[in-house]
Amino acid sequence: MGSEGPSAITVHVTGFKKFHGVSENPTETIVSNLRSYMQKNGLPKDLVLGSCTVLEAAGLGALDSLYKILESTVSDPDAKNNGQIIWLHLGVNSGAMRFAIENQAVNEATFRCPDELGWKPQKVAIVASDGCISRARETSLPVNEMAKALSEMGYDVAPSDDAGRFVCNYVYYHSLRFAEQHGIKSLFVHVPLFLTICEETQMQFIASLLELLPSLN
Repeated sequence: MGSEGPSAITVHVTGFKKFHGVSENPTETIVSNLRSYMQKNGLPKDLVLGSCTVLEAAGLGALDSLYKILESTVSDPDAKNNGQIIWLHLGVNSGAMRFAIENQAVNEATFRCPDELGWKPQKVAIVASDGCISRARETSLPVNEMAKALSEMGYDVAPSDDAGRFVCNYVYYHSLRFAEQHGIKSLFVHVPLFLTICEETQMQFIASLLELLPSLN
């Protein structure tokens, strides 16, 4: 028998802890509070909020924990068969004035400062078997369409093709590669500091983004 409607989308969300120059990472606050915020304001129809995880702001040293949480979402056959899985990664750009939806990640780790576990690679391939450091992986989600829809809601947001070369790009590249291998989807969004866009507006923005996802599936 056919289903009664579209399958649910399960969205797993990550943010980051503090790192050099950012003592309070807004994405740690957003991810830590997201479940209670969405329960209070109502989850969109056909959307399930899965895990909400705050990652160490580190690359190579945090890779095992990153893959552990990625793999946990595809290891349960029921979870995958019940609908689409999307990984939504949040990171902060301390110099940004607006939200940025990242279209791609590049196979290059060039950290401007050591990560939280002391690693500072320069022009290193994130995945050596993928080839040169100019190799890019793109999300399968419609970034331009999402940015336009969120802009029409009143948010200051733009699509971006440059997620940097620091930990955000590092995590996004691994996630996009994992997503392609397992038939799921991945997206990265950069947010500003709370001093630039307040916490409540940022929570509203992420809630609005989550509301969009079922219509894009």
